[in-house]
Amino acid sequence: MVIYLILFLLAAFITLYFRLYLLLFPNNRLLILMYHKVEKASNDDLTVNLENLERQFRYLNKKKYFSKSFREINIPAKKSIILTFDDGYKNNFEYLPRLLEKYDLKATIFISTKFIQEGYKNYDMMTFEDIKNLNQKYFEIALHTHAHENFRNVSVDFIETDLKKNMQILASQGIEYSKILAYPYGKYPKEKHEKMHLFFILKKMGINFAVRIGNKVNYFPTNKPYELCRIDIKGRDSLIKFKLKLIFGRLKLF
Repeated sequence: MVIYLILFLLAAFITLYFRLYLLLFPNNRLLILMYHKVEKASNDDLTVNLENLERQFRYLNKKKYFSKSFREINIPAKKSIILTFDDGYKNNFEYLPRLLEKYDLKATIFISTKFIQEGYKNYDMMTFEDIKNLNQKYFEIALHTHAHENFRNVSVDFIETDLKKNMQILASQGIEYSKILAYPYGKYPKEKHEKMHLFFILKKMGINFAVRIGNKVNYFPTNKPYELCRIDIKGRDSLIKFKLKLIFGRLKLF
């Protein structure tokens, strides 16, 4: 029992030390935040209310975070941050343009093309015309697959075909996109051989980076381009919690 406690404390110390190292040496620090929906009121973790989102954006602007698209990921900066939004909800189109322009920030929206074509549950989704009308100065479009299937439940062949469809549909609609992938549900194969096979396919398709969740601050440049971590910003996060996530990612202490 004592050994397990020592190992736990050692792991916690190493994790905290590494995150503090990245804080003290910010040139190697890359924050990628993950959002989904934006509404005037929030009743779930996937929806950030508009007032809270503006507080967060105001804070990022005030503290001079350098907001990037993935196209600019290699530009060195002391406070590099990438804001990402998944799926393609209509509320992103309605609320984000004003806020991004006001606070001089950029956002990457990962589009699942099936959701745009057929809808998703009872949510209002953007149209392809909406996506085309987003100002490229503030918005980058990227890949979230076509069918939004969990990569742990489907074959690599299915993934390759589905991603090709994702890209083909965006291109056929005249939408400029970056070859960056957000894994649906943040999942990819656990077994090493399957994972390496997937990464080989992504590289063959010209996909430069892929993001999971992980809730960690990234060390960048990275030797794991297909395992970049995003920090999940939840609907009920207070501004203090948001600030802590910018420092540590997510610690189980909060």
